[in-house]
Amino acid sequence: MPPIPPKAILFDLDDTLWPIGPVIARAELLLHDWLGQHAPGVARQFSIDALRQRRLALLEERPQLLVDLGELRRIGLLAAFEAAGEDVAKVEPAMALFQAARNAVTPYADVLPGLARLRGRVLLGSISNGVADLDVIGMAGHFTVSLAAREFGRAKPDPAIFTAACAALGVAPAEAVYVGDDLRLDVAGAQNAGMRALWMNRRASSEHVAAGIRPDAICASFDDLLRWLDGHAEE
Repeated sequence: MPPIPPKAILFDLDDTLWPIGPVIARAELLLHDWLGQHAPGVARQFSIDALRQRRLALLEERPQLLVDLGELRRIGLLAAFEAAGEDVAKVEPAMALFQAARNAVTPYADVLPGLARLRGRVLLGSISNGVADLDVIGMAGHFTVSLAAREFGRAKPDPAIFTAACAALGVAPAEAVYVGDDLRLDVAGAQNAGMRALWMNRRASSEHVAAGIRPDAICASFDDLLRWLDGHAEE
């Protein structure tokens, strides 16, 4: 039986639609500068890396926090404030500052034109483990459904979050395609949910070979994605 023509394409966000590493690095630097002014005890006691290591240790202790990385950061900051004897009421404005900087993303150059070309051809959705706010970023209107792990209660690669997004779009997993940069979370996760998965590999990496994961296709850009869709629209 030939593959079903795609009726929906769903996207990962961070490092698929925009680069996130530089954004997080800048947000953490801005946050640490803010701490130096408003909670100097925290800034003196904990470097950016020390705060990161504490979050990783907290995640080891409480892996359920993987579904809400914003809450993980908030709890980590709260513990640092308490350890430094600073006013914990300042954690919320600190988090607001970080979140604003974290949403200051710049899409890859091909993303907005690519989404515009996809509009009307297939249903569009997104699934993310991150805490990006598409309304603040200004991209919510591109997607019929946007599902975040922190709202759903389960995170990629759990197949449930993929099947829930498909159900919200009114399509079967076999009728949907997922596009993401992470082989385990995005590609394997979507395939285990019965979807086809395209690996957005902007770095020309060959890591999928060692990982033993076989994407249904590998794309370096939205142009590659659109060519793949053209080739599968009439299957």
